[in-house]
Amino acid sequence: MLIIKSAADLHALFPERQKQLAFIPTMGALHAGHISLIRKAREDGFQTLCSIFVNPTQFNERDDYEKYPRSTEADMALLLEAHCDFLFLPSEKEVYPNGTESALSYEFGRLETLLEGAQRPGHFRGVGQVVARLLELVQPQCVYLGQKDFQQCLIIRKLLALMGKSNSIELKIGKTVREPDGLAMSSRNRRLSEPQRALAAVIYQCLISIQTKNSTGNWPVIQKECTELLHYKGFEPEYVALARAADLEPLDAFSKEMPMVALIAARIGEVRLIDNMLLS
Repeated sequence: MLIIKSAADLHALFPERQKQLAFIPTMGALHAGHISLIRKAREDGFQTLCSIFVNPTQFNERDDYEKYPRSTEADMALLLEAHCDFLFLPSEKEVYPNGTESALSYEFGRLETLLEGAQRPGHFRGVGQVVARLLELVQPQCVYLGQKDFQQCLIIRKLLALMGKSNSIELKIGKTVREPDGLAMSSRNRRLSEPQRALAAVIYQCLISIQTKNSTGNWPVIQKECTELLHYKGFEPEYVALARAADLEPLDAFSKEMPMVALIAARIGEVRLIDNMLLS
């Protein structure tokens, strides 16, 4: 695995857009979910380039940014084991050469105001800033993202359109990888205490309940049941939502006419967890 730390070295290595390069952008603290994207890209016949950069512009709380887990040495060991071809480890100066305040910002319309956007104002502007910059530097053929951050996947799809790259860069979304009890793998799981970790799978249990009842159930009743269960287990639910999968427009009832997605965000202690499940 070749480690690249500067934009100049990246350009020297890839002087033109790479037809067989897949890009997996991350903020590090890698887990099996990230590694599944590396392996899927390799199975699809691509060389793989993973980036690790904890982006300051997408954090709403400075404390959250400071506490975000960083484990570069362990991350590199996982990438080596997965036979990742390239690791891009840029500094903040490389990503934002003129400072974060002058970084190009994209507007995502209503999509950035819903759910995560409502709970974390400005978050998706920061995501758009960093991913746009990384895409300009890497110039891949494909980008691989995980479904766990479902709204972020829709944001990146819209970003590619806004950048005029929808036809030149393909977005591929990998399934959420879960722990044996169903908890979606996430870098933030490392911050859970043992008692919190024992309770965390209740989010997945709620999603399974929604999936099971979606053909015959009453959504407001099921939404209330899940919210109350989360409260009972010690969570502070931020939302238990049902939305149109294509654009996250909220739904107030189950529909047989369109793909839907159930989404949950909840805090337990200082840790905020999100998860989702596609419904047919």
